[in-house]
Amino acid sequence: MVSRSQGEFRLGRPSASEGVADKAAQDVAFATFCYKCLRRHADGDWGDISVGGKTRNERAIKEGSRILSAYTRKGWPKIWIITEADRSATRILFPHEYREESC
Repeated sequence: MVSRSQGEFRLGRPSASEGVADKAAQDVAFATFCYKCLRRHADGDWGDISVGGKTRNERAIKEGSRILSAYTRKGWPKIWIITEADRSATRILFPHEYREESC
C-alpha cells in the first residue's frame, strides 16, 4: 500500500505492455525512466496529467476507479501508467497500445 497525502492505494501486480517491455529490454535508460515513473505514480505524482485529471485521480482513489498517469521525456515516446480499479494490477504502456480490456 502506498501512503499519499490524497489517500492510499495499492499498485497490485506491475506489468508492462509488449512495446514498453521490448523498448526497455533494448534501452537501460528507458527501463530506468519507466521504473522512476512507476515510483512517481505510486507517490501520487501523475506526471503530465492536467489539473482536471489530477482531481479525477484523487476521486478515483476514494471511489475505487482506475488511476492514470502520463509521463514524457525528450527523445522517448510518452508512457501511460494505469492502476486497475480493483488495485490488482498496474500496467505501463504506450498510449497507442491502450484498449479498455488491455489493462
